[in-house]
Amino acid sequence: MSRIGKKPVNIPAGVTVDVRGEEVKIKGAKGELSRRFGSKVTIVREENALKVSPAEGSKAARAMWGTVRMHLANMVQGVCAGFEKQLQIEGIGYRAAAEGKDLVLSIGFTHPVKIAAPAGIAFKVEKNIVTVSGCDKETVGKIAAQVRRVRPPEPYKGKGIRYVGENVRRKAGKKAAGASK
Repeated sequence: MSRIGKKPVNIPAGVTVDVRGEEVKIKGAKGELSRRFGSKVTIVREENALKVSPAEGSKAARAMWGTVRMHLANMVQGVCAGFEKQLQIEGIGYRAAAEGKDLVLSIGFTHPVKIAAPAGIAFKVEKNIVTVSGCDKETVGKIAAQVRRVRPPEPYKGKGIRYVGENVRRKAGKKAAGASK
């Protein structure tokens, strides 16, 4: 039995949910999300809650039970409050700017790197902090990882793009390594 799967997903006021077979559409203040789930689970709307149960007794159905419930909970939270990831830019001369919906990064390459924002994603830049926000948790995480991948933090000086609060392990340079001999 899935402990997570047994919990119902509460639907707050102002959120509309449409369940049609395997497809679920959720609409709220921040946007609209839809997702098709497989036939291994059954999604039922009861008053102000969504309940998920395995459609069959197979191991695969039980494995998807809690996962589908969390996807639904994330969709409801996304259309109500949204999700955001913050990235920090470290390095002399490294900067970011939001041009329209796109993000332009000047981070030590010969040319600025431009990252286009997909539908439902917004970039916000304050000093050296880039905020990626949207209503779909997966897309926000994917775009934040794409921004970080442009210049990941390097271990010697710590320059690059990292998540806010991420701890980058620092290595000793050549001077420190040679002094120990």
